[in-house]
Amino acid sequence: MPAFPYHGTGVAEWSGITDSLIKNHPLSADEIRDVVLKSWDDIFESSIGSFYIGKDIFPAPQIMSFFLHELVAHYLSLRHPGVYKVGTDKADKDIQHVSDAQYSIEIKASSHKSQIFANRSYAQPQSSAGKKGKSGYYITINFENFKTAKGRPKILLIRFGYLDHTDWIAQKSETGQQARLGPDVYAHKLRQIYKAP
Repeated sequence: MPAFPYHGTGVAEWSGITDSLIKNHPLSADEIRDVVLKSWDDIFESSIGSFYIGKDIFPAPQIMSFFLHELVAHYLSLRHPGVYKVGTDKADKDIQHVSDAQYSIEIKASSHKSQIFANRSYAQPQSSAGKKGKSGYYITINFENFKTAKGRPKILLIRFGYLDHTDWIAQKSETGQQARLGPDVYAHKLRQIYKAP
């Protein structure tokens, strides 16, 4: 797989490239979906001290996102020992493929109903060696937060695909710290693998 598989292509070609990239990835969409949903369920079986999440403690979206990042990465590393590991080094993705880094995966989660965001730095080219690459495979997860959910919050969307750093659009304000994705990227570079019923 080339380092920049969409380079020099038009939007009309993106969907075919995305399908090929997903087909060639060692993890199936079904397995990713199952692990994300299990991870979400397990958060609500978890306690901090004597207090249960979703019953006594209602974490902010950023904390729920952190839990998802950790659990998804750990479960996939347990399912595929020696193949995947939890990213620990600066150059590692969230889910690091041990022998072939091109199959490593970043996780992005958000309490927005459909959009995903990243740090502004994701819209910039790789700045130096030894740091995490911003292009590659992504699992994106949208979930309900406690304030707006009716009952227990649920996973709304899970998507899987491949993003280039050029897909991220930095906020125009110099003080803005966020990056977003454009509609063509959502439509052609990320495949929906789960939507809440």
